[in-house]
Amino acid sequence: MQTSEQLLSLVENYLAQTNFPAEPERLYTPIGYSLAGGGKRLRPVLLLLSHAIFSDDAQRALPAAAAVEVFHNFTLLHDDIMDHALLRRGKPSVYAKWGENVAILSGDAMMIGAYMLLARLQTPLLPQVLTVFNRTALEVCEGQQYDMDFESRQKVSVVEYMHMIELKTSVLLAGAVVMGALLGGASEEDCRLLRRFAIELGLAFQLQDDLLDSYGDERLGKAIGGDILEGKKTYLMITAMSHAGEADREILRRTHLDPTLSDAEKIAAVKGVYDRLDVPRLTEQQIEIRFERALAQLDGLTADPARVQPLRAYAESLMGRKH
Repeated sequence: MQTSEQLLSLVENYLAQTNFPAEPERLYTPIGYSLAGGGKRLRPVLLLLSHAIFSDDAQRALPAAAAVEVFHNFTLLHDDIMDHALLRRGKPSVYAKWGENVAILSGDAMMIGAYMLLARLQTPLLPQVLTVFNRTALEVCEGQQYDMDFESRQKVSVVEYMHMIELKTSVLLAGAVVMGALLGGASEEDCRLLRRFAIELGLAFQLQDDLLDSYGDERLGKAIGGDILEGKKTYLMITAMSHAGEADREILRRTHLDPTLSDAEKIAAVKGVYDRLDVPRLTEQQIEIRFERALAQLDGLTADPARVQPLRAYAESLMGRKH
């Protein structure tokens, strides 16, 4: 069996050999720029790790792994347009570098490219893989729409937020592991368990990202407090709003809009409310619950536990756990 590092190398090599045409330059150059932008490649690696539970032939699943990564990067191009985001992974976004029209069209071409990659799969299972991929792609769009809807709503419940991040973050992880398992010959029940594993892992991962945005370490390369300065409805903000009295709610609602406060003062004011309401501990508690639920799904798989271990270890590494 190959390690996650070896599988990552396979993905990188396969993507590097997936050449888009040279012309028109302003359509295809942004695609190469986006795919060369780094990132964890966690979706294709999860796909290959799930496949490896049931098969030793990683090459068979590489087109699907690449397709998932190209699709993910397509969504980022369009997300950056909707968010007017100037940076992506520490570099100018395609939207910032080439403009809105190029980002739209290059993103469209990437989505088509993802289907072209799937078409390379040499398997009678292709219709089933496409069904999973299509459902996943549509759910990601649903999640993005909910996220945009929440921006204009005063009140969003924790349940609504969890449903949104399940669609926006978790379902693509889930689609990846199910596609990998299917291509490896997994049973319907094993695919169901792996889907649930990835849903819970994605929720834990997103909640941890919410927490680190306000309480992380800038040495990790991410500025602290960006969500607070944007007035974003994260798990921390929504949980705080549900526990706060009116005075604290006013701080949570208005602080990011106050022109008399510096960014540091805005972040400190909101985090002060979070700390008073024990929001960091409540968030950590929810992360732990979701992550334990994810790992519990792996215990039910019919495969040899030794073949499941690399996937379990990779999940632990994503969450910063030692294994």
